[in-house]
Amino acid sequence: MKVAFINSVYPYGSTGRIVKNLANFVERKGGQAKIFYGRGEKSEGLLQSNFSLYINAFKSRIFGKEGLRCGKNTQKLINGLKDFNPDVIHLHNLHGYYLNYEILFDFLRKFGKKVIWTLHDEWAFTGHCAYYDENCDHVNGCENCNKKSEYPKSIFDNSKSNFLRKKQAFCGIKNLTIVTPSVWLKNIADTTFLSEYPILTINNGVDEEIFTFTQSDFRKKYLLEDKKIILGVSYFWTERKGIEIFNKLSEDLPLNYKIVLVGQTKKLNDKILYISKTDNAKELAKIYSASDIFVNPTLFENYPTVNLEALSCGLPVITFSTGGSGEMINSFNGHVVSKGDYNALKKAILDLTGSFDREKIKQDANRFSNKIFCEKYYRLYNEQK
Repeated sequence: MKVAFINSVYPYGSTGRIVKNLANFVERKGGQAKIFYGRGEKSEGLLQSNFSLYINAFKSRIFGKEGLRCGKNTQKLINGLKDFNPDVIHLHNLHGYYLNYEILFDFLRKFGKKVIWTLHDEWAFTGHCAYYDENCDHVNGCENCNKKSEYPKSIFDNSKSNFLRKKQAFCGIKNLTIVTPSVWLKNIADTTFLSEYPILTINNGVDEEIFTFTQSDFRKKYLLEDKKIILGVSYFWTERKGIEIFNKLSEDLPLNYKIVLVGQTKKLNDKILYISKTDNAKELAKIYSASDIFVNPTLFENYPTVNLEALSCGLPVITFSTGGSGEMINSFNGHVVSKGDYNALKKAILDLTGSFDREKIKQDANRFSNKIFCEKYYRLYNEQK
């Protein structure tokens, strides 16, 4: 079994770690894996330099045509696929300023290999957004996009043209299967032009050997031994990820509560403790373990891996009912409140902090183990032979 993986990043970030875990699993099973990606550590699978990335991002942002540049990178990818000659091509994030999807899908249509495409967001069936607005018409086509300022940012609105070009490029591929991490995203994809394909749900997994309850001096180091720690984790904190919610909570929660945010941010609040983003998963597990509750006030989401990481460390989760963010939550591992309901979120934090059985949470999180996750995909790879 030979599997080629294509993703925007490797080996960091949630999708980068997913690809790494899947590739390692294939190799442990005696197969071969090759990973192609747009940015990350230097290897033969890296498709472009940082300079090329910046140029492609700059031009894409001006003209609003993400995924329609990078012909040279895409040809390099195609040559690599021909040389490797995989049994299965597993696509992940195709956006990220590193390839041309029209050239790639024209090749896939002719190459005739089995293709699996995991959707980590909604970019594949919108004219612009990775995280679309509920008011957007992703069924009949996008037009007059009101999210040009959000990723992938652009000056000009080409959402209508982009939608039509994606529809033409992505349809009509033999032996293509769509996978979504959440039931929520599957239900949306079933209403789009991608519905011509089988669409399955495979929940993301978490490495329970790394993300487990881990003793540390985190509380002592940051003088938080007498505080109730409210933790948030994101690669980059934006309004979409809930930064404004945390800013408001920092003003409204009692003094014995302390908000700790892991990840990059532009706006600093002296009432919040910021920890720079870390690619060291073991260090992150220590922070999860030292906290009292994990809060995910995301406003646009698919199936957040950070929720799984927290649960695997025995940390209860409170989240908005955004996308699939609440799909892993049950009566004893956390609480889900209506999307955007700040007062309900604050009340849940005050009422529920310290009330959970953390060992029971950790044991329940075994259902999201990386082994179960990888085995489901491996069976799918073999079904696709």
